[in-house]
Amino acid sequence: MKWLNLFLKYRLWLGIAALLGAIAVNVSSGFWPALALYIVAALLIFTHFFIGPLRLIQDHLESGDFEGAEKVLNTIWFPNLLYKPVRSVYHTLRGNLAMMKQDFDSAETHMKKSLSLGGSAMKEAEGSNKLQLGMMSLQKGDMKQGESMIRQAIKAGIPDKESMALAYLQMCQIMIQKREFRAAKEFFRKAKAQKPTAQQVVDQIKQIEKYISRMPG
Repeated sequence: MKWLNLFLKYRLWLGIAALLGAIAVNVSSGFWPALALYIVAALLIFTHFFIGPLRLIQDHLESGDFEGAEKVLNTIWFPNLLYKPVRSVYHTLRGNLAMMKQDFDSAETHMKKSLSLGGSAMKEAEGSNKLQLGMMSLQKGDMKQGESMIRQAIKAGIPDKESMALAYLQMCQIMIQKREFRAAKEFFRKAKAQKPTAQQVVDQIKQIEKYISRMPG
C-alpha cells in the first residue's frame, strides 16, 4: 500500500510538525485546544522509535534493492529504543547486509546481538543466524566453534531447504576432515534429501558425491 509506505517514510517528520503545531496552538489558545495535536505528535514520534520502518525495509528486500534497504536501516538512529523483537530483526538485517559486503566482523557482531535478544518473533531466524555464525567461524579457521554453531542451527531449525542442505553439507565436510566417515555419509544423505535447487548447493553436492562413496564406513 503506497500511502502506508509514504506515511511510514515521513512519520517522524509528521510527528515533529504536529508537535510544533501543538506548541503554536498552546501559545496562542492554551493547552486544552492543543491537547489533540500533542497526542498525535507523541504517538507518531513514539511509534517511529519504538517500532521503526521495517515494512519499508521488507519492500526493498523483496525487490532486491539492498542499497535501498540499507538506507532505510540508516534512518533508525537509536536502535536500542526499538521494541525487543523488532531490534532482533534490525540486527539480523544489519548482519545479512554486512555478510553481502563480506564485512564478517560486523556481520558476526550483529548476528550475536540478534541471538542475544531472542524472542518469539526471531524463532524462525534463529537457525539461519546460527548457520551464518558457524560459516563465519569456519572461514576464520575456528572449526570447533563452526561445528558447534552449525549443529545448533540444525537443531533450532532452518526455514528454507537450500540453507538446511548447506548446513548438512558443511557438517559433512567437517566430518570428513575429522575422518568420521560414517557421520559424513549420513550428513551428505540428509543434504541430498532436502532436494536443493540453488546452483551453488547443487554444485557442492556433485563435488562431494564424486568421492564420498569410496570412503570407508
